Amino acid sequence: MPLRSRAADELAGLASLLGRLSLLPVDTSTARLATALAASYGLGAVDAVHLATAVNASANRFVTNNVKDFPKSIVEIDITYPTDLADPEDP
Repeated sequence: MPLRSRAADELAGLASLLGRLSLLPVDTSTARLATALAASYGLGAVDAVHLATAVNASANRFVTNNVKDFPKSIVEIDITYPTDLADPEDP
């Protein structure tokens, strides 16, 4: 979206965030967990793999805009929506 709207500040923030991410392989353990999570929560394959990767990496939370597919009732990791995060411009 920032590219389409040409929002320079948002693009800079997005680039900074993406530069801090690490790509992790989908190994057998992650695939097995993804299958279990998909069955438990009715997730599609890609969503289940993303969630399983975060859980297996011992992430503190899973930040997503996808409220429909990632309810807060997921117990394996803290589901966080951007609206839950503090605004860095608020004191």
